[in-house]
Order: sequence, then structure tokens, then C-alpha cells
Amino acid sequence: MSQVRIRPGLIETVMPRTITRWTRVMGWLLVITNIGIVGTGGLVRLTGSGMGCETWPYCTAESLVPTPEMGVHGLIEFGNRTLTGVLVIVALLAFLSVIRLRATRRELPVLSFLVGFGIIVQAVVGGITVWLHLHPSIVGLHYLISAALVAIATAFLVRVYAAPGPRERVVPRWYAITAHLTTVAVTVTVVVGILLTGAGPHAGDDAAARNGLDPIFWQHVHSWPAYATLALTLVLVAGALRLPRTSGLRRWTGLLLGVELVQIAVGLWQARTGLPIVLVNIHMVLAVALVAAMVTVVMNLKASASPDARRPELREPAYTDAS
Repeated sequence: MSQVRIRPGLIETVMPRTITRWTRVMGWLLVITNIGIVGTGGLVRLTGSGMGCETWPYCTAESLVPTPEMGVHGLIEFGNRTLTGVLVIVALLAFLSVIRLRATRRELPVLSFLVGFGIIVQAVVGGITVWLHLHPSIVGLHYLISAALVAIATAFLVRVYAAPGPRERVVPRWYAITAHLTTVAVTVTVVVGILLTGAGPHAGDDAAARNGLDPIFWQHVHSWPAYATLALTLVLVAGALRLPRTSGLRRWTGLLLGVELVQIAVGLWQARTGLPIVLVNIHMVLAVALVAAMVTVVMNLKASASPDARRPELREPAYTDAS
């Protein structure tokens, strides 16, 4: 019987002992795929394909895959399910790319494992969503888990690029508090947006229930934390201009502001044009992109405290609680 031989070079590539280009590629793929599946999941719902496969994990009681009688809705729903397998593979490869660093960079295996575990949980919640015929509460939880996975994947990516060792705050205390308040505002905006979606017309299936909230009123409620997020972000952007360029916060707060402005524009546009599915899907994807941008800002409030991590002349000043 022939034996399968794995080249040592392949093992070193997939499971390196240091942060390599492969590790960074896997970090980017982890973020991109978890954001991307929000778009395909939105497509399932917005095209009325939520019950394209009538059960789970099979597509029908007798078939794992969609049958010709199920038409395009079955293909769309099953296609989104298939992408979950891609996410699992990416999460596994990301985990393997840092598993040999567990002694020195313990947070990286932990974060990548959490993403992989979360994807499995997400798949089960997706199955429950089908079993309960797209109940808006479960659909909302489904989206919230996606947002959490994007946040964890982003934290993994940021830490892949960060220097190892103890970390210290490199911004004034007021700035860190403002960033955390902005995070709260972003979270509230996303949660209220989920409630609003549960009251809107895009249920994923004509027979799916709605949560009974007044969509017009909740559109206004949704805008309140969104504008609070914008105001707080403007403070972060202005404050970042007074920080050392090496902190990276000028870039990341600028990105956060840019995502928010596009998100607000799309939100206003879709509300005034009857919620066309293309704009709604863009709005859904931008929401998790906003989460990723916010996580990046928060992760850059601290930097490595090691004097060897960066050249001394480029190091940001550390701030104590008294500052």
C-alpha cells in the first residue's frame, strides 16, 4: 500500500514557527470571508430564498442538495450553506498558521479557534432558523453572530500585524473612553438595525412572521445611535490628528468615518426608494464592515510596551490613568 508523504516544506508553510506572509494572508481571508458571507446571506433573504431548502442539514427530507423542482431559490439557499464549508476551511488554515506560536502569541490560536467554533455555532443557528420558518428573532441572532465573528476575525488580523509582548495605552484616557463609547454606539446601531429589519418587508419568505414593530418609527430610532456614532467618530478623527502618526489612528479613524458616511448615505437612499434589495444588501454588508473598522480603532489604542518592538524614536508615548 502506498503511503502519502507530506513534504516538510509544506508543513513549514502551513504551520510556520513565526508570523509569515501565509499567516497574514489567512488573517485577511478570515475577515473577507466572514464579511462576504453576510452579503450572500443577505441575498438569500432579500430574494425570498430563505426557505429555498425546506429543512436542515438536508435541503429536503430526501435530498442533501436542491432538486430541480426547487428552482433558483433552492440554489441560492444551498449556495449560501455551501459557503459555510469554505469559512470552516479558512478558519482551520488560519488556526494552523498560528498553532505553533501558542507559547509566545497565545492570543492568535485562541482568536482563530473562536472564529472556527463560532462558524459551527452559526451553521446550527442557521438550521434552527429554517426549522422555525425564519422567525425574526432567530434571523436577528443569526446576523448578530456574523457581526461578532467579523469582530473576532478583525481582532485576529490586527494582532497578526502587531508586535508581541505586553501592551500599553498610547492614547490619552479621554480618547480611549471616547473610542469605547463609540463602540457602544456602533453596537446599539447594529442591534436596532436588526430589529428594524425584523419589521421590514424582506422576510426571506412570504409566509415568514414579522416582529410587529412600526418600521417608520424604528427607522428614526435607528438613526439616533447612528448619528451619535458619527459625532463620536468626528471627535476621534480630530483627536487622532494630535497623536503621533505612528499610532495608525489617523488612518483607522479615517476609515471608520468613511464607512459611516457611506453607510448613512446608503441608509437614507434605501429608505427613500422603497428598500430596493441591492441597497439593503449593501447596507447589511457595510454594517459588519463598520464593526470591523471600529474593532481596528479600539485594537490600536494600545501598542507593544517592548522597547525592541519599534525604534525608540518612533515609539508613541505611553499614557497612564492619570494622564
